[in-house]
This record gives sequence, structure tokens and C-alpha cells, in this order.
Amino acid sequence: MGKKSLIEQQKAKWEGTTLKKVLERFPEQKESFSTSSWLPVERLYLPRQMSEEEYLEHIGFPGEYPFTRGVQPTMYRGRFWTMRQYAGFGTAEESNQRYKYLLSQGQTGLSVAFDLPTQIGYDSDDPRSVGEVGKVGVAIDSLEDMEILFRGIPLDKVSTSMTINAPAAVLLAFYIAVAQKQGVAKEQLRGTIQNDILKEYIARGTYIFPPKPSLRLITNIFEYCSKEIPRWNTISISGYHIREAGSTAVQEVAFTLADGIEYVKAAIKVGLDVDQFAGRLSFFFNAHNDLFEEIAKFRAARRIWAKIMKEKFQAKKRSP
Repeated sequence: MGKKSLIEQQKAKWEGTTLKKVLERFPEQKESFSTSSWLPVERLYLPRQMSEEEYLEHIGFPGEYPFTRGVQPTMYRGRFWTMRQYAGFGTAEESNQRYKYLLSQGQTGLSVAFDLPTQIGYDSDDPRSVGEVGKVGVAIDSLEDMEILFRGIPLDKVSTSMTINAPAAVLLAFYIAVAQKQGVAKEQLRGTIQNDILKEYIARGTYIFPPKPSLRLITNIFEYCSKEIPRWNTISISGYHIREAGSTAVQEVAFTLADGIEYVKAAIKVGLDVDQFAGRLSFFFNAHNDLFEEIAKFRAARRIWAKIMKEKFQAKKRSP
């Protein structure tokens, strides 16, 4: 065996003195310590010995492929996060008042929560909507409701995230129509529709159509937005709901990126060029309390997705 490094020698000394004394007084609990994903948590972590070559290959610099340390070279020192609180309840009028209040308090974007009937394509007066109207989100049944929802809110000044999946094309059409009535060109619109139907089959259940036509709607949105609304994120591929349904952090990344691969394959199959739409595919992951596990998860997800896009789909452009 080779000679122990200085830090390994100090660790052995620590274990034989400081740690030993404490364990004699307060033995550790017998059950193992682990993260919420059941990965073991060691008592002590030390700096990993890594050469400069290994560091450059596996970690690298922020803003450069494979983006392990993030897509922004300065992180958020120059380009701040968009702050948006997920909100929507009762009627369009009530939610409109809430949005105006949030914007007046410094929020720079909106995040629309739709009620369950809206999410699965039912009008508020449908018998199957009884007891659910406006309950966990705002009820939107018509273009008039959408106009009320955004009344007095300039859609060329804010970005809007809409948590809507199966009827995403309809709600996006409503949003575009409201903008046009405000005199705002489609090219000026910024925001995101969740539009992730595969995770609905996996974890949530608010799907309407079978998978094949659902994927066709999604790829139609990719194509339309790439031409007409170039600043719009056409999908938010969501691991959040998969994690909430009981997955581990590793499973969350695996299922989410698998869904992403299927969306890219479906778009290419109908004739879209990968660089035409891939830059507007966004992701939405959970964030649990095991800080370092979550950091590792986000880093791994960025790195894996970058390699998938470059090596599997030959993407050449980076996200805008």
C-alpha cells in the first residue's frame, strides 16, 4: 500500500482521539443515516483527490459544455432569476387581482395555476367539475376568462409560465389572442407552457388524449413557436411530479431525461431540425432538503442532457 496522504494521516489521528472520546460517551444511533433517496450519508467527507485533467474533464467551467457547473458563466450575477410565485384561485378576476399585487411587490414574472377541470379540459359547468372549480387554481373556460385574467397586465413586459399540459395548445392560443388584443406582437411574448404529457401518464394523471396524438400536439407546438414565438419555451419537461410521486433523485433524473429524449425523437420524426426547437426545451426538477445530493443531481442532469443532445442528436446550437 502507498503512503497515506497528509489529510488521511490527520483523519486517522482524529478518529483515534477526538472522535473516539465522543463515541465512548455518545454512541451513534444504530440505524443508518441516508438521504431521502436512501443513499448513505458518511460521517465525514474529505476533499477528493483530483488532478487538473480530471477536474477539467468532469467539472469544467460554468457556461461551457457540458455545463456541469451551469449554463451562465457568471451564474446569476448579471442575469438574475425570474421571480414568479405560483398562483391562481377562484375566478379569473380574483387571480388577476393577485397577479397585480405580486407584480407590485417586485415579482418579474407570472406563474399561472389552473384548476383541475381546466387541466383536463372540462368547463366549469360540466357535471364532472362539481367541487373542483377554482379550487387548486383558476378556472378558465373561454377567451373572455383569459382576457380578464390578464387585464391591465402588459404581456410585452412580463414573462408568463402556465402549468398546463393536455390542453396546453388551447391555453397558449388564448394567451396569444389576449396579447394581440393588447396590441402586443407574438414575437414579443416570453414565457413557458408545461406541455409535458408523458409525466402525466407517469405521475399525475391529467391527460386527455392517448400518447400518440398528445405527442403530435406537442411537436406541433414546437414547430409553431419556433417560427412565430421564438422567445417562448415550448415545454417544461418535469421531474418534479415524478419525485413527488415517490421516486428517488436518480429515478427523477432518469425518467425526466427519458421523456426529453422521446420529445426530441418525436419532433425529429415529423421533420423538425433539432436546432430549430431544442433551445426552447426547459426542465423542471424538484429540490429536496438534502442540499449536496440535490446539487449533484442538477449537475448530473445538465451534463447528461448536454451529452445526449450533442452526441445522440447532433445538436450544434446552445440554448438562447
